[in-house]
Amino acid sequence: MTSAPQAPPRPPALSPSRAGDFMQCPLLFRYRVVDRLPEPPSSAAARGTLVHAVLERLYDAPLGQRTREAALALLPREWERLREAEPRYTQLFAPDDAAGVEQWLDGAGRLLGTYFTLEDPNRLEPQARELRVEHQLADGGPLLRGIVDRLDVAPDGALRVVDYKTGRSPRAGYEASALFQMRFYGLVLWRERGVLPAMLQLVYLGDGQVLRAQPRPSELEVTERKVRALWAAIEQAAGAGDFRPRRSALCGWCAHQAVCPQFGGTPPEFDPALARQRLGVDV
Repeated sequence: MTSAPQAPPRPPALSPSRAGDFMQCPLLFRYRVVDRLPEPPSSAAARGTLVHAVLERLYDAPLGQRTREAALALLPREWERLREAEPRYTQLFAPDDAAGVEQWLDGAGRLLGTYFTLEDPNRLEPQARELRVEHQLADGGPLLRGIVDRLDVAPDGALRVVDYKTGRSPRAGYEASALFQMRFYGLVLWRERGVLPAMLQLVYLGDGQVLRAQPRPSELEVTERKVRALWAAIEQAAGAGDFRPRRSALCGWCAHQAVCPQFGGTPPEFDPALARQRLGVDV
């Protein structure tokens, strides 16, 4: 019996989140991408996923029916859907902690309420929501991949890339990480569609702020060079088996302190074959 042909392996890919991990701490990147160490569920991350799901579903309703009340009504159903898709989120609350779940959902509801102070979804008709985008960089570059929360297209063809954030906006002077993510998406869309996005927009529901940027070709070209440099550094780290930890204020949020040398831990033995498989680089 002839076996079915195997699909060719996908090329090495880099998302803005994983690029951010490597810039923050190469060892964190290794733990998430190569070792894939488990991380406990996060209440804040689960709330963010829930709010994103509600905002995506909200635009299924016809114009005029995309109200705050409609969004709040979606919360319980989307939370149930999320728990079915991610059973680990059931660990966030004790089985008899109905009050805790209700309080947590109220927090998600307040974030949704903030959204309606910033945009009127009845005046918008997105071209896409939760849009998967990717572009293969030439000359040995990685496959760039990500998910755009919302893509708006004006009648004249102008693109607006919108990303929802359930946290607070960065302080003045600390916008670089957020802008890198948005320029990453802008670069992918520019290369794939041949259209320079007119606007990159970050909607912060934690404090009701909106960060906007109008990218220039030179800025996106700089982003591409940065991504290429990051990928070269990742290849070098994988080749040497040396993903070094980088201590910062963000270490307090890391789930891997027990296996981090910065905190007296010992990393698991580096597996070159696993790195080759999951990064697609020569090790």
